[in-house]
This record gives sequence, C-alpha cells and structure tokens, in this order.
Amino acid sequence: MRFKIELFAAFLSAFAATSAMAQDAAALHARALAATCANCHGTEGRNKDGSAIPSLAGMPRDYMIAQIKAFKDGSRPATVMQQLAKGFTDQQIETVATYFANLKR
Repeated sequence: MRFKIELFAAFLSAFAATSAMAQDAAALHARALAATCANCHGTEGRNKDGSAIPSLAGMPRDYMIAQIKAFKDGSRPATVMQQLAKGFTDQQIETVATYFANLKR
C-alpha cells in the first residue's frame, strides 16, 4: 500500500512539473511573438508619448484582434501592418492580443 501511495505522489509531482513547464513554454512563446512588434510599437508594446504608432500594452484584446484581422484581410488600410499581419495565423493573433492586453499601459 505504501508503494502505491509513493507511486501516486510521484505521478502527481511529475504531472505538476509537466504542467508548469508547458505554461512556461506558452508564456515564452507569447512573449517571443509579441517581441516581433517591438520595432514599431516599442519594447513590451510601450511607445513613446506622442508617437504616431500606438502603444499596444493594455489595449483591449478583442479590439486588437479585430484590428489585426482587418489589416490582414485588407479592410483596414496601412503601410506595413497589412503585410505583417498576413504572416500571422489566427491563433498567433489571439496569443499576441492576449499578451498585450494583460500588460499595464
């Protein structure tokens, strides 16, 4: 019986560690995707005050998804964003939007 309890405890520990590593990998993936926006939108999506390019940090998730998809399908005109948005999948767009929405302005 003791062996079964120890085996079960080991299983739970391994499951928790695997879950934590998956969460860390997902967070790192989101941050890496968001870093592709830094050249224009600033580090962590925070541009300088008065910039013509908007800051992304703290932008509402659904609004950002709608705007990126509009760039992607061409319904919102832009210079560079139409080209860049075409390179993102819908899942990547949602990941980036969630990442920036969770940052403070």
